[in-house]
Amino acid sequence: MDLTEAGLNDKQIKAIEHTRSVFLTACPGSGKTKTLTYKIATELTKLNDHRNFVVAITYTHRAADEILERVERLGLSTDQLWIGTIHSFCLEWILRPYAIYEPRLESGFTIINQPDSEKLLEDICPRYLAPKIKPIDCNYHFINGKATPLCSDLAKHENIRSVLREYFTLLKQERKIDFELILFFAHKLTSRFPSIAKSLANLFSIILLDEYQDTKDIQYSILFSIFTATPGKTRAFIVGDPNQAIFNSLGGHAIEFYDFKAKSRLEIDQLSLSRNYRSSSKIIDYFSKYQVYKGQISADAEYKDYKSTITHDTTTSLHSLEDEIVKLIRYSIDVQGIRQEEICVVGPQWPALANMTRRLMSKLPDCSFDGPGMIPFGRELDNFWYKLSRICLSTPAPDMYLRRLRWANEVIRGLQDSGIACTYTNKTLLKELNQINLNERNGMRYLEYYFERFLALFKINTLSSHPELENHYNSFFETARKRIENAKRDGLHLIEDIENFQRAFKPRTGITVSTIHGVKGAEFDNVISFALLEGMVPHWADSQKATSSKKLIYVIASRARKNLYLISENGRKKPPTSILITTRYQYDAPPT
Repeated sequence: MDLTEAGLNDKQIKAIEHTRSVFLTACPGSGKTKTLTYKIATELTKLNDHRNFVVAITYTHRAADEILERVERLGLSTDQLWIGTIHSFCLEWILRPYAIYEPRLESGFTIINQPDSEKLLEDICPRYLAPKIKPIDCNYHFINGKATPLCSDLAKHENIRSVLREYFTLLKQERKIDFELILFFAHKLTSRFPSIAKSLANLFSIILLDEYQDTKDIQYSILFSIFTATPGKTRAFIVGDPNQAIFNSLGGHAIEFYDFKAKSRLEIDQLSLSRNYRSSSKIIDYFSKYQVYKGQISADAEYKDYKSTITHDTTTSLHSLEDEIVKLIRYSIDVQGIRQEEICVVGPQWPALANMTRRLMSKLPDCSFDGPGMIPFGRELDNFWYKLSRICLSTPAPDMYLRRLRWANEVIRGLQDSGIACTYTNKTLLKELNQINLNERNGMRYLEYYFERFLALFKINTLSSHPELENHYNSFFETARKRIENAKRDGLHLIEDIENFQRAFKPRTGITVSTIHGVKGAEFDNVISFALLEGMVPHWADSQKATSSKKLIYVIASRARKNLYLISENGRKKPPTSILITTRYQYDAPPT
C-alpha cells in the first residue's frame, strides 16, 4: 500500500507506519479520519492469524460507519476488523460472552433505551422535593464503583442519589441496564476476572481509540485492563485533540500522555498532526485564539487564502433571531454561492434546535434541512425497530449497499439476542426486505405495515411472546407519536409524510442544524452559531466555565472552511459569552 500516493503527508505516514503504540494529537482538519483509515488498513494487511482482530473504538456510530466504509473502499476485507462505540465494544466482547459470571446479568438482560430511561426517572423524581429534582439532573457516571451525580448543584446530590437507588432497583427488577451500567459491569468483569482481559488481549493485535479527549475514566480503565493483561500483546493507537474536550460535563477528559503511558504500561510514543487541510488562514488564526493547550497550526487547505468573513452579532434580538439566520442562509447561498449542504446552523441544546429546525423549514421552503425535529424518532441505536427502520427508510442504491448490509447484520443479531432463529444471511435478508413495496404516504402507518411484513417473514404473529421486541416496539411508536404532536403544535404537518422520514437516511443534501457537541468532527463552508451567551455557552451548570467556553468556541469556529457568523442575541437576559468579549479581535461587518 503506497501511502504517499494516497496523499498522506510525512507526519501522517510516520504515525501509520510506527511499529510501537502511538499517542497522536491531531489539530482540527489535520486528516485524522484519513490517518485512522490507513492505519486500520495497514494493520489489517499485517494480520497473519485468522483469530486476531483490529479493534477501532469511535465516539459515535456515525464515525464508525464512515471509517468502515473508507476501509472497504480500499478493497480490503473487514472480516477481522471490529469498529464501533465503547458501549458496543463492551456489550459484544465482554457482557454478552461473559454475563454468566455476573449474578446481575446471568439470567439475561436487555438495554433500556433513553426515552424509557427518562420515563422511569420522570415517575420517580416528583417524590423528591426541597430541592426539586428533574430527570436531567440525574445524569451520572461511575467513579471508583459508585454512581456519582454529574449535576453541578451539590445541594441536589442527596436527592439524586435517592432517585438513582430507586431507578437501579426498578432496572434490576426488569433485568435491564442502561448505558452507564454497560460500562460498570464491563469494568467489573474485567477487574474481577483477569482471564477475560487476557483472552481479549490475545485476540486484539491493536486497539485504536478515536477522540480520546472525550473518554471517561471507567472507559480508560477497561482498555488498560486489556493492555496490561498480556504485556506487549495488544498495541494502542490513540488519537484526539485536548482542545476539543467538550464532554467534561459527562465525565469525559483528555488524559495526559505520561498518565496514559504509566497506566497502560505500553511502549508508546507521542506524535502530532499540525497541518490543517480544512480552513482558511483567517479562520485558523481566529479559532487558535481559543486554544487551551497551545500549539502551532499551519494552513494547508485548498481555501487557505480565501477572504473569509468572521462576524460577531450582539445586536439582533431574540424576537428577530430566526429572521437573521434566514438572512445569513440566503446570503450564503445567493451571494457567496455556498451550497446548502455546506451550511451549518449551530445551537447549544437539542430541544430548542428541534423547534428552530421546524421553523426554518417553514420560512425556507425551497431549502432542505438535516436536523432534529424533522423526523419523529431519534437515533435510538439500541432500539431494534430503529435498526430495522434504517433499512426500511433507505434506498437500495449502490452507494448504500455496504451500509445496508451492515444494518441487516445488526437486525439479525438483534433477532438472535431476542431468541429468534434467523436462517437468513445479511445479503439474503436484505434481498427479501428490498422486495417489500408499500403504497402508503403516512410515515407512521408505513412503518407499522413494513414491520408487520417483516414479522411475517419469521412467522411471528404476536410480539407478546418476545417481550424485549415488544418493549422496543411500544417505546419506538410512543416516542414518535409524542414528537409528531409537538411538531403539529409548531404548525409543521409535513413531518408525517413518508418522504420526510426517508430524508433521515439519505446522504447529507441540506442545511445541517446541530448542537456544538453534535457537530464535532464535521466541516462546512459556512457556520452560523447562535445563543453564544453566558449560561448557555458554556452551560450554567458547567463547573469549568473558563476553559469550557474556550473549547466550545474553538470547536464551533474550527468547523468552518470559509465563513463564520457568531450571534449573541439579546433578549434572553444573558450577556454574551464572556470569552468572546474579552478576546480581542477585529470582526468584519455583518452582511446587509
